[in-house]
Amino acid sequence: MEPYEPFSEAVREDPYPYYAALRDEAPVYWAEGAQAWCVSRYDDVLFVFRNVELFSSDAMRTMLMGARPGVNPLEDPEVMARALALTQALAFPLEELMGGRQLLSEDPPRHTAMRNIVNRGFTPRRIAMWEQRVREFTRAYVKEMRDAEEIDLVAALAMPLPVRVICEILGVEPERRDDFKRWSDRIIAGTTGSTRTEDPLTSGFAEAMRELAEYIRGVSAQRTSQPSDDLISVLLAAQDDGACLSPAEMTLFVLLLLVAGNETTTNLIGNATNAALSHPSELARVTADRSLVPSWIEETLRWDAPVQFVVRRTTADVEIAGQRLPADTHVLAILGSANRDERHWGPTAARFDVTRNPQGHLAFGFGNHFCLGAALARLEARIVLEALLDELPRRERVEPRVEHIDSFLIRGPKRFLLRLARDRERLSSAEF
Repeated sequence: MEPYEPFSEAVREDPYPYYAALRDEAPVYWAEGAQAWCVSRYDDVLFVFRNVELFSSDAMRTMLMGARPGVNPLEDPEVMARALALTQALAFPLEELMGGRQLLSEDPPRHTAMRNIVNRGFTPRRIAMWEQRVREFTRAYVKEMRDAEEIDLVAALAMPLPVRVICEILGVEPERRDDFKRWSDRIIAGTTGSTRTEDPLTSGFAEAMRELAEYIRGVSAQRTSQPSDDLISVLLAAQDDGACLSPAEMTLFVLLLLVAGNETTTNLIGNATNAALSHPSELARVTADRSLVPSWIEETLRWDAPVQFVVRRTTADVEIAGQRLPADTHVLAILGSANRDERHWGPTAARFDVTRNPQGHLAFGFGNHFCLGAALARLEARIVLEALLDELPRRERVEPRVEHIDSFLIRGPKRFLLRLARDRERLSSAEF
């Protein structure tokens, strides 16, 4: 088996052959470069999610900071140097930045208290209220690109729509979307991409964090004196037994929403489009029966998830699939592999099939860390993909291969160039 390294360029471009080999030959695999155990089968990944007392989410903080597994970030000189640079950029005390709650990296009860606060912005009633606005935004973006000879689907629709929605939910200016995208790209590359171990001052990561933090501080100050119905006002007003967010926690949480609220839906739309154009017969099925759009979305989440893995830390010695894992080691629970595990999904697991029932996929996680914005992402994707069904049959790819964004954790197209189709007959009969 070819060595699997989750932070390699080859794996980032096409991880699925590696995942298949892992599941068959080494379902619990030690990745030397990442210094982590990689869990690839569905049942084993689910075991990690279900046993939160054995697998701590604090490893997400360690990974995002570029720390070595099993080492306290406060005792890692390289991490501390990066943290000090970020502290200077963000103007927060070091202990507040290092010790503040971050939704992705907390365990109960700290996670529970924080989640209870932020859930208020994502209730079913609030999500349902956004449907009409999402439809209005989608119609406008699709109309703009309708007559263009060539479009970048990411820049024209998949990126601006979710950015505009999350900006309105938070109560920030959608006109700053180019800034939000620039900040998001640099932060993703600086935490999960090619610059994750570089000096944040030279990579642009610290500057992006500084600009975003300054912006959030300004909006928070305004909402403190003039509350509104937006999520930042809701978070500022939360006073649940001292569970309110500190300034650093508020900044990091809004950062998470701007990045995750943008990237998850953007990449879901991009991956769904890529899957459909790569499988014209499946696109034809959905075009003929639009009630299959929700299945198209769920199958995309299973087949090519926007988030490929999460990281956990063992809190005690534990055994998975016959392999003993020592305490205080990192575990990569590979969602992208679990979602294609033939042992769970059957012999057609590697095939993209919009008529499949992919209930139980792990693209949005599981349990207390289930994706906060899953319902919103599904709503946005459904409305966008319904609108695209009139557009995709008219278009063809400009580039034969998709270039993916600079992240080993998040998967989606960096751009998606489409032009008006020149050979409709060829497009209807070919499988890319």
